[in-house]
Amino acid sequence: MDFWTSSIPLDDEFQKLVIRMNPPKVTVDNSSSRTTTLIKVDSANKRGSLLEVVQVLTDMNLIVRRAYISSDGEWFMDVFHVTDQNGKKCLQEDVADKIQQSLGPRVRSFRSVRRSVGVQAAAEHTTIELTGRDRPGLLSEVFAILTDLKCNVVAAEVWTHNSRMASVVYITDDTTGLPIDNHDRLAKIKHLLLYVLRGDIDKKNANTAVSFCSTHKERRLHQLMYADRDYDIYDNDYSCSTSDRNKLNVTVDDCIDKGYTVVNLRCPDRPKLLFDTVCTLTDMQYVVYHGTVIAEGPEAYQEYYIRHVDGYPISSEAERQRVIHCLEAAVRRRTSEGIKLELCGEDRVGLLSDVTRIFRENGLSVCRAEVTTRGSQAVNVFYVTDVSGNPVKSETIEAVRKEIGLTILRVKDDDMGSKSPSQERGKFSLRDMVRSRSEKFLYNLGLMKSCS
Repeated sequence: MDFWTSSIPLDDEFQKLVIRMNPPKVTVDNSSSRTTTLIKVDSANKRGSLLEVVQVLTDMNLIVRRAYISSDGEWFMDVFHVTDQNGKKCLQEDVADKIQQSLGPRVRSFRSVRRSVGVQAAAEHTTIELTGRDRPGLLSEVFAILTDLKCNVVAAEVWTHNSRMASVVYITDDTTGLPIDNHDRLAKIKHLLLYVLRGDIDKKNANTAVSFCSTHKERRLHQLMYADRDYDIYDNDYSCSTSDRNKLNVTVDDCIDKGYTVVNLRCPDRPKLLFDTVCTLTDMQYVVYHGTVIAEGPEAYQEYYIRHVDGYPISSEAERQRVIHCLEAAVRRRTSEGIKLELCGEDRVGLLSDVTRIFRENGLSVCRAEVTTRGSQAVNVFYVTDVSGNPVKSETIEAVRKEIGLTILRVKDDDMGSKSPSQERGKFSLRDMVRSRSEKFLYNLGLMKSCS
């Protein structure tokens, strides 16, 4: 009866033993390529290895221009061609160490992702997780409640997609600067935030939950939105133009000879795209056995040979469509249509409440936000539209900037915006190039026969 439970730590101990006998080998090569740094990872395989490596590269703000992935059997061998955000070679000296640390033994977590309001006690702050139906002014109300409850927001990230909202907020007590761990106070925070999230239209989908495990912030946002089924909620509040849909193409096909499912994704390139897709496949319980990634121009191309964790490929049309919709959602969650505003200034309690209130009073809706604190400085980024999701008039933006402070709030160029027409014209030749390289790589592995 207790066999399954007792086998979990034994599994972990066996994995630790294998890794101790075969420690990860990571090499950083700046001489083989004229334009990129080659990062080669050679390690004993374990579930989630690919995501852990990609997560490290993403957190170090490195851009993956090309990648070749192979983790069939008990070994994990990947090659990443990376640059920094300026397109230069990577000169960071601790890349190899950080990847090796990420691939070391770890305690397995079976934490559920199905929650709408969660509070997590951590070493330096308390983490609040929120999901619910998006609406104009929601973020302003959330930050106003936290200010009234004497909570200081030290960091936060907010995503909206398909009429849903997910947020991870880090707070401290505004008097002591310490995490909030009082049970009654946490219960009150959760109750009031839940009341705001539910509103008059989302009473069924709002829940409360408490979590005690830390998770990578952006991965957690993907998990929250996936659990909230943002990939299949369609109503009159959400629309996607035909041109936008045509820019993103996801296909899922069979590779019968080798027993894989082949996933192909093509869309305009942007930062963190690889992380978003690998994170989604991993959390959907799929394993990437082989893959090719090319992102050397305006368009990105990704090809993965996957199976479910039970070892079987996708076997039904319903599952195939679910993978397509979830990958499309993963790509679009981080893509923002609004104007990018950057707020830099002296941090203070209530700053976010005041700024988002001014946004709301001027008819602006926040579709994505990144809130950080660096020392005594607040560095916050907001993507805003009008309440209908349309571009904001320049005079409205200027009015908001004058009210908040012209030197504090600035309009920034969006580094994930659309490409110019001249860049778009090159996408067909890019795909031909990608296909050629991908097929050559996979042919050498014996995976190309009858896979198209």
